[in-house]
Amino acid sequence: MAASSSIQLLTPALAIFILTLLKLCTSTRASAGICYKSIISFGDSIADTGNLLRLCPSNHPPHFSLPPYGESFFHRPTGRFSNGRLVIDFFAESFGLPLIPPYLAGEDARGRDFRQGVNFAVAGATALDSSFFRERGVRNPLTNVSLGTQLRWFKDVMPSFCSNSSDCREFLRTSLVLMGEIGGNDYNHALVQGIKIDQIKSFVPAVVSEISSAIEEVIKLGAVTLIVPGNFPIGCSAVYLTYFQGSNQQDYDKATGCINWLNDFSKYHNRLLQKELNRIRKLHPHATIIYADYYNAAMRLYRSPNKYGFRGGALKACCGGGGPYNYNSSVECGYPPATSCDDPSLYVCWDGLHLTEAAYQLIAGGLLQGPFSTPPMNTICALASTSSGLLLQD
Repeated sequence: MAASSSIQLLTPALAIFILTLLKLCTSTRASAGICYKSIISFGDSIADTGNLLRLCPSNHPPHFSLPPYGESFFHRPTGRFSNGRLVIDFFAESFGLPLIPPYLAGEDARGRDFRQGVNFAVAGATALDSSFFRERGVRNPLTNVSLGTQLRWFKDVMPSFCSNSSDCREFLRTSLVLMGEIGGNDYNHALVQGIKIDQIKSFVPAVVSEISSAIEEVIKLGAVTLIVPGNFPIGCSAVYLTYFQGSNQQDYDKATGCINWLNDFSKYHNRLLQKELNRIRKLHPHATIIYADYYNAAMRLYRSPNKYGFRGGALKACCGGGGPYNYNSSVECGYPPATSCDDPSLYVCWDGLHLTEAAYQLIAGGLLQGPFSTPPMNTICALASTSSGLLLQD
Protein backbone atom coordinates (compact mmCIF):
# COMPACT_ATOMS: atom_id res chain seq x y z
CA MET A 1 0.00 0.00 0.00
CA ALA A 2 1.28 3.49 -0.86
CA ALA A 3 2.49 5.71 1.96
CA SER A 4 -0.17 8.32 1.28
CA SER A 5 -2.92 5.67 1.46
CA SER A 6 -1.58 4.39 4.78
CA ILE A 7 -1.51 7.87 6.22
CA GLN A 8 -5.14 8.39 5.26
CA LEU A 9 -6.06 5.63 7.78
CA LEU A 10 -4.47 7.54 10.64
CA THR A 11 -5.92 10.35 12.71
CA PRO A 12 -5.51 13.77 11.08
CA ALA A 13 -3.06 14.97 13.73
CA LEU A 14 -0.88 11.88 13.46
CA ALA A 15 -0.98 12.00 9.66
CA ILE A 16 0.22 15.62 9.67
CA PHE A 17 3.02 14.71 12.08
CA ILE A 18 4.23 11.81 9.92
CA LEU A 19 4.08 13.87 6.70
CA THR A 20 6.09 16.63 8.39
CA LEU A 21 8.64 14.10 9.62
CA LEU A 22 8.98 12.54 6.16
CA LYS A 23 9.49 15.97 4.61
CA LEU A 24 12.13 16.84 7.22
CA CYS A 25 14.03 13.59 6.68
CA THR A 26 13.95 14.01 2.90
CA SER A 27 15.19 17.59 3.21
CA THR A 28 18.00 16.55 5.57
CA ARG A 29 19.17 13.78 3.24
CA ALA A 30 19.14 16.18 0.30
CA SER A 31 21.13 18.85 2.08
CA ALA A 32 23.67 16.33 3.36
CA GLY A 33 23.98 14.89 -0.12
CA ILE A 34 24.80 18.15 -1.85
CA CYS A 35 26.20 19.93 1.21
CA TYR A 36 29.20 21.69 -0.36
CA LYS A 37 30.61 20.84 -3.76
CA SER A 38 33.62 23.10 -3.33
CA ILE A 39 35.47 25.33 -0.89
CA ILE A 40 36.59 28.84 -1.85
CA SER A 41 39.19 30.19 0.57
CA PHE A 42 40.63 33.63 1.25
CA GLY A 43 43.11 34.50 3.96
CA ASP A 44 46.69 34.43 5.19
CA SER A 45 49.18 31.83 6.46
CA ILE A 46 46.54 30.16 8.64
CA ALA A 47 44.92 28.93 5.40
CA ASP A 48 47.67 29.24 2.74
CA THR A 49 48.23 25.85 1.09
CA GLY A 50 51.08 27.02 -1.17
CA ASN A 51 50.46 30.43 -2.73
CA LEU A 52 53.26 32.39 -1.05
CA LEU A 53 55.69 29.61 -1.96
CA ARG A 54 54.89 30.25 -5.63
CA LEU A 55 55.39 33.99 -5.22
CA CYS A 56 58.86 33.61 -3.71
CA PRO A 57 61.96 33.88 -5.93
CA SER A 58 63.37 30.46 -6.80
CA ASN A 59 67.01 31.41 -6.21
CA HIS A 60 66.61 31.42 -2.42
CA PRO A 61 64.24 28.79 -0.97
CA PRO A 62 62.14 30.30 1.83
CA HIS A 63 62.40 28.64 5.22
CA PHE A 64 58.87 27.19 5.03
CA SER A 65 59.76 25.35 1.81
CA LEU A 66 62.29 23.25 3.73
CA PRO A 67 62.00 20.37 6.21
CA PRO A 68 60.65 19.94 8.83
CA TYR A 69 57.64 21.80 7.37
CA GLY A 70 55.03 19.28 6.22
CA GLU A 71 56.81 16.33 7.82
CA SER A 72 53.91 14.85 9.81
CA PHE A 73 51.31 14.33 7.05
CA PHE A 74 52.65 15.19 3.62
CA HIS A 75 56.20 14.02 4.42
CA ARG A 76 57.51 17.01 2.48
CA PRO A 77 57.09 20.80 2.57
CA THR A 78 54.02 21.99 0.64
CA GLY A 79 54.05 25.71 1.39
CA ARG A 80 51.84 25.25 4.46
CA PHE A 81 53.08 26.95 7.61
CA SER A 82 52.85 23.88 9.81
CA ASN A 83 54.17 20.37 10.18
CA GLY A 84 51.03 19.03 8.49
CA ARG A 85 47.43 19.89 7.73
CA LEU A 86 45.67 23.18 8.44
CA VAL A 87 42.10 23.92 9.52
CA ILE A 88 41.04 24.25 5.86
CA ASP A 89 42.42 20.76 5.15
CA PHE A 90 40.35 19.26 7.95
CA PHE A 91 37.30 21.10 6.62
CA ALA A 92 37.81 19.62 3.16
CA GLU A 93 38.30 16.09 4.49
CA SER A 94 35.22 16.34 6.71
CA PHE A 95 33.03 17.43 3.78
CA GLY A 96 34.38 14.68 1.52
CA LEU A 97 36.32 17.06 -0.73
CA PRO A 98 39.91 16.87 -1.92
CA LEU A 99 42.44 19.13 -0.25
CA ILE A 100 42.05 22.62 -1.69
CA PRO A 101 44.81 23.56 -4.16
CA PRO A 102 46.46 26.99 -4.14
CA TYR A 103 45.32 29.34 -6.88
CA LEU A 104 48.87 30.06 -8.05
CA ALA A 105 49.50 26.37 -8.70
CA GLY A 106 47.28 26.68 -11.77
CA GLU A 107 44.37 24.49 -12.73
CA ASP A 108 46.49 21.85 -14.44
CA ALA A 109 48.86 21.27 -11.51
CA ARG A 110 49.04 17.52 -10.86
CA GLY A 111 45.88 16.96 -12.89
CA ARG A 112 43.62 18.93 -10.56
CA ASP A 113 41.12 21.63 -11.38
CA PHE A 114 39.38 24.26 -9.29
CA ARG A 115 35.81 23.00 -9.60
CA GLN A 116 35.97 21.39 -6.16
CA GLY A 117 37.71 24.34 -4.61
CA VAL A 118 40.47 26.89 -4.87
CA ASN A 119 42.53 28.64 -2.23
CA PHE A 120 43.52 32.30 -2.63
CA ALA A 121 45.03 32.68 0.85
CA VAL A 122 48.59 34.00 0.94
CA ALA A 123 50.85 33.93 3.98
CA GLY A 124 51.54 37.47 5.16
CA ALA A 125 48.47 38.86 3.38
CA THR A 126 46.56 41.73 4.97
CA ALA A 127 42.91 42.69 4.81
CA LEU A 128 43.79 46.30 3.98
CA ASP A 129 45.67 47.39 0.90
CA SER A 130 49.44 47.94 1.18
CA SER A 131 49.01 51.71 0.66
CA PHE A 132 47.26 51.92 4.06
CA PHE A 133 50.39 50.63 5.78
CA ARG A 134 52.89 52.63 3.72
CA GLU A 135 51.15 55.80 4.82
CA ARG A 136 51.65 54.73 8.45
CA GLY A 137 55.23 53.57 8.09
CA VAL A 138 54.45 49.86 8.38
CA ARG A 139 56.31 47.45 6.09
CA ASN A 140 55.06 44.02 4.97
CA PRO A 141 58.21 41.91 4.53
CA LEU A 142 56.39 38.96 2.93
CA THR A 143 53.96 40.13 0.26
CA ASN A 144 51.88 43.02 -1.06
CA VAL A 145 48.85 40.74 -1.49
CA SER A 146 45.72 42.00 0.25
CA LEU A 147 42.17 40.68 0.52
CA GLY A 148 41.29 42.91 -2.43
CA THR A 149 43.99 41.22 -4.52
CA GLN A 150 42.57 37.81 -3.64
CA LEU A 151 39.08 38.90 -4.65
CA ARG A 152 40.43 40.06 -8.02
CA TRP A 153 42.06 36.66 -8.51
CA PHE A 154 38.74 35.04 -7.69
CA LYS A 155 36.89 37.09 -10.30
CA ASP A 156 39.60 36.33 -12.86
CA VAL A 157 39.22 32.57 -12.39
CA MET A 158 35.42 32.53 -12.23
CA PRO A 159 34.99 31.86 -15.98
CA SER A 160 36.66 28.47 -15.46
CA PHE A 161 33.86 27.53 -13.04
CA CYS A 162 30.91 28.72 -15.05
CA SER A 163 29.89 30.11 -18.43
CA ASN A 164 27.33 32.73 -17.40
CA SER A 165 26.04 34.58 -14.34
CA SER A 166 23.35 31.97 -13.68
CA ASP A 167 25.88 29.13 -13.69
CA CYS A 168 28.20 31.15 -11.47
CA ARG A 169 25.49 31.78 -8.91
CA GLU A 170 24.67 28.09 -8.84
CA PHE A 171 28.35 27.21 -8.40
CA LEU A 172 28.66 29.62 -5.48
CA ARG A 173 25.36 28.49 -3.97
CA THR A 174 26.83 25.02 -3.44
CA SER A 175 30.24 26.29 -2.34
CA LEU A 176 31.50 26.97 1.15
CA VAL A 177 33.37 30.29 1.32
CA LEU A 178 36.06 30.56 3.98
CA MET A 179 36.72 34.26 4.54
CA GLY A 180 39.95 34.11 6.47
CA GLU A 181 41.43 34.08 8.93
CA ILE A 182 42.37 37.51 7.58
CA GLY A 183 43.29 40.71 9.40
CA GLY A 184 45.81 39.26 11.80
CA ASN A 185 48.76 40.45 9.72
CA ASP A 186 47.36 43.98 9.62
CA TYR A 187 48.33 43.99 13.29
CA ASN A 188 51.26 41.53 13.31
CA HIS A 189 53.47 43.52 10.97
CA ALA A 190 52.85 46.70 12.96
CA LEU A 191 53.40 45.06 16.36
CA VAL A 192 56.80 43.60 15.52
CA GLN A 193 57.89 46.90 13.99
CA GLY A 194 57.30 48.72 17.26
CA ILE A 195 54.04 50.55 16.49
CA LYS A 196 52.21 51.32 19.73
CA ILE A 197 49.14 49.23 20.53
CA ASP A 198 46.87 52.29 20.79
CA GLN A 199 47.71 53.25 17.21
CA ILE A 200 47.23 49.66 16.00
CA LYS A 201 43.87 49.57 17.74
CA SER A 202 42.79 52.42 15.47
CA PHE A 203 43.30 50.06 12.48
CA VAL A 204 40.60 47.64 13.65
CA PRO A 205 37.46 49.39 12.30
CA ALA A 206 39.09 49.70 8.87
CA VAL A 207 40.17 46.04 8.91
CA VAL A 208 36.68 44.87 9.89
CA SER A 209 35.14 47.13 7.23
CA GLU A 210 37.38 45.59 4.55
CA ILE A 211 36.39 42.06 5.59
CA SER A 212 32.75 43.13 5.58
CA SER A 213 33.02 44.54 2.05
CA ALA A 214 34.55 41.30 0.81
CA ILE A 215 31.76 39.27 2.40
CA GLU A 216 29.08 41.41 0.80
CA GLU A 217 30.83 41.22 -2.56
CA VAL A 218 30.88 37.41 -2.67
CA ILE A 219 27.27 37.29 -1.44
CA LYS A 220 26.26 39.52 -4.36
CA LEU A 221 28.06 37.12 -6.70
CA GLY A 222 25.93 34.27 -5.36
CA ALA A 223 27.56 32.85 -2.22
CA VAL A 224 25.10 31.77 0.47
CA THR A 225 27.28 29.99 3.06
CA LEU A 226 30.32 31.75 4.51
CA ILE A 227 32.62 31.02 7.43
CA VAL A 228 34.27 34.11 8.90
CA PRO A 229 36.95 33.35 11.50
CA GLY A 230 37.97 35.68 14.27
CA ASN A 231 41.51 36.33 15.43
CA PHE A 232 43.56 33.89 17.54
CA PRO A 233 44.75 34.66 21.09
CA ILE A 234 47.96 36.28 19.89
CA GLY A 235 49.15 36.83 23.45
CA CYS A 236 49.87 33.10 23.57
CA SER A 237 52.18 33.11 20.52
CA ALA A 238 55.87 32.39 21.11
CA VAL A 239 56.69 35.31 18.79
CA TYR A 240 55.05 37.86 21.08
CA LEU A 241 55.97 36.12 24.31
CA THR A 242 59.57 36.53 23.15
CA TYR A 243 59.25 40.00 21.64
CA PHE A 244 57.39 41.50 24.63
CA GLN A 245 59.07 39.44 27.32
CA GLY A 246 59.19 41.45 30.54
CA SER A 247 59.25 41.31 34.29
CA ASN A 248 55.82 42.86 34.92
CA GLN A 249 53.85 39.84 36.13
CA GLN A 250 50.56 41.73 35.79
CA ASP A 251 50.97 41.53 32.02
CA TYR A 252 50.60 37.74 32.13
CA ASP A 253 47.64 35.45 32.70
CA LYS A 254 48.61 33.33 35.70
CA ALA A 255 46.65 30.32 34.41
CA THR A 256 48.18 30.22 30.91
CA GLY A 257 51.27 32.40 30.83
CA CYS A 258 49.81 34.36 27.88
CA ILE A 259 50.10 38.14 27.61
CA ASN A 260 46.80 39.67 28.72
CA TRP A 261 46.88 42.96 26.80
CA LEU A 262 47.56 41.21 23.48
CA ASN A 263 44.71 38.77 24.03
CA ASP A 264 42.47 41.70 25.00
CA PHE A 265 43.35 43.24 21.64
CA SER A 266 42.34 40.02 19.82
CA LYS A 267 39.04 40.03 21.69
CA TYR A 268 38.45 43.66 20.70
CA HIS A 269 38.91 42.78 17.02
CA ASN A 270 36.58 39.80 17.42
CA ARG A 271 33.85 41.86 19.10
CA LEU A 272 33.85 44.40 16.29
CA LEU A 273 33.86 41.64 13.68
CA GLN A 274 30.90 39.84 15.27
CA LYS A 275 28.95 43.09 15.50
CA GLU A 276 29.54 43.66 11.79
CA LEU A 277 28.51 40.09 10.93
CA ASN A 278 25.20 40.66 12.74
CA ARG A 279 24.63 43.74 10.58
CA ILE A 280 25.35 41.79 7.37
CA ARG A 281 23.03 38.95 8.43
CA LYS A 282 20.15 41.42 8.66
CA LEU A 283 20.93 42.80 5.20
CA HIS A 284 21.23 39.33 3.64
CA PRO A 285 18.85 37.00 5.52
CA HIS A 286 19.07 34.36 2.76
CA ALA A 287 22.78 33.87 3.45
CA THR A 288 24.25 31.81 6.29
CA ILE A 289 27.19 33.65 7.81
CA ILE A 290 29.04 31.54 10.36
CA TYR A 291 31.35 33.14 12.88
CA ALA A 292 34.26 30.78 13.58
CA ASP A 293 35.51 31.40 17.10
CA TYR A 294 39.19 30.68 16.55
CA TYR A 295 40.00 32.52 19.78
CA ASN A 296 38.18 30.22 22.19
CA ALA A 297 38.73 27.10 20.10
CA ALA A 298 42.46 27.70 20.56
CA MET A 299 42.32 29.14 24.08
CA ARG A 300 41.17 25.86 25.62
CA LEU A 301 44.45 24.30 24.43
CA TYR A 302 46.43 26.92 26.33
CA ARG A 303 44.29 26.58 29.44
CA SER A 304 44.46 22.77 29.58
CA PRO A 305 47.36 21.54 27.43
CA ASN A 306 47.74 18.23 29.28
CA LYS A 307 44.05 17.45 28.83
CA TYR A 308 44.54 17.62 25.06
CA GLY A 309 47.80 15.67 25.01
CA PHE A 310 50.21 18.60 24.64
CA ARG A 311 52.79 17.35 27.09
CA GLY A 312 55.57 19.21 25.25
CA GLY A 313 53.93 22.48 26.18
CA ALA A 314 51.46 25.05 24.91
CA LEU A 315 53.64 28.15 24.62
CA LYS A 316 57.02 26.80 23.53
CA ALA A 317 57.55 26.32 19.77
CA CYS A 318 58.32 22.84 18.49
CA CYS A 319 60.65 24.22 15.80
CA GLY A 320 62.83 27.23 16.47
CA GLY A 321 66.10 28.85 17.39
CA GLY A 322 66.19 28.56 21.17
CA GLY A 323 65.30 30.82 24.06
CA PRO A 324 62.57 30.44 26.70
CA TYR A 325 59.91 29.86 24.04
CA ASN A 326 62.23 28.30 21.43
CA TYR A 327 61.75 31.31 19.17
CA ASN A 328 64.43 33.54 17.69
CA SER A 329 63.51 35.96 14.91
CA SER A 330 66.96 35.59 13.36
CA VAL A 331 66.85 31.77 13.33
CA GLU A 332 63.76 30.68 11.40
CA CYS A 333 62.42 27.15 11.49
CA GLY A 334 63.84 25.32 8.45
CA TYR A 335 67.15 27.17 8.41
CA PRO A 336 70.15 26.03 10.45
CA PRO A 337 70.77 26.19 13.36
CA ALA A 338 67.05 25.91 14.19
CA THR A 339 66.04 22.57 15.66
CA SER A 340 62.75 20.70 15.74
CA CYS A 341 61.13 18.62 18.47
CA ASP A 342 60.88 14.85 18.05
CA ASP A 343 57.07 14.73 18.24
CA PRO A 344 55.14 17.83 17.07
CA SER A 345 51.85 16.29 18.21
CA LEU A 346 52.90 17.07 21.80
CA TYR A 347 53.08 20.81 21.05
CA VAL A 348 50.48 23.50 20.33
CA CYS A 349 52.95 25.93 18.73
CA TRP A 350 54.86 24.91 15.61
CA ASP A 351 57.27 27.70 14.60
CA GLY A 352 56.50 30.57 16.94
CA LEU A 353 53.48 32.08 15.19
CA HIS A 354 51.73 29.10 13.59
CA LEU A 355 50.31 25.99 15.20
CA THR A 356 50.94 22.27 14.81
CA GLU A 357 48.70 19.92 12.86
CA ALA A 358 47.52 18.45 16.18
CA ALA A 359 46.38 21.88 17.37
CA TYR A 360 44.68 22.71 14.07
CA GLN A 361 42.90 19.35 14.17
CA LEU A 362 41.41 20.12 17.58
CA ILE A 363 40.44 23.62 16.50
CA ALA A 364 38.74 22.28 13.36
CA GLY A 365 36.87 19.72 15.46
CA GLY A 366 35.65 22.41 17.81
CA LEU A 367 34.36 24.44 14.87
CA LEU A 368 32.77 21.60 12.90
CA GLN A 369 31.27 19.62 15.77
CA GLY A 370 30.75 22.48 18.21
CA PRO A 371 30.69 24.59 20.22
CA PHE A 372 32.92 27.21 18.55
CA SER A 373 30.83 28.30 15.56
CA THR A 374 27.79 30.58 15.42
CA PRO A 375 25.42 29.34 14.11
CA PRO A 376 26.67 25.77 14.76
CA MET A 377 28.19 24.29 11.62
CA ASN A 378 26.97 20.78 12.40
CA THR A 379 23.35 21.96 12.22
CA ILE A 380 23.86 23.39 8.72
CA CYS A 381 25.66 20.53 7.00
CA ALA A 382 26.18 16.93 8.07
CA LEU A 383 29.81 15.85 7.88
CA ALA A 384 30.45 13.67 4.85
CA SER A 385 33.44 11.94 6.39
CA THR A 386 35.00 11.24 9.76
CA SER A 387 38.25 9.99 8.27
CA SER A 388 40.10 13.09 9.44
CA GLY A 389 39.63 11.95 13.02
CA LEU A 390 38.53 15.32 14.36
CA LEU A 391 38.87 15.48 18.11
CA LEU A 392 36.93 17.37 20.74
CA GLN A 393 37.90 15.90 24.11
CA ASP A 394 35.75 18.40 26.02
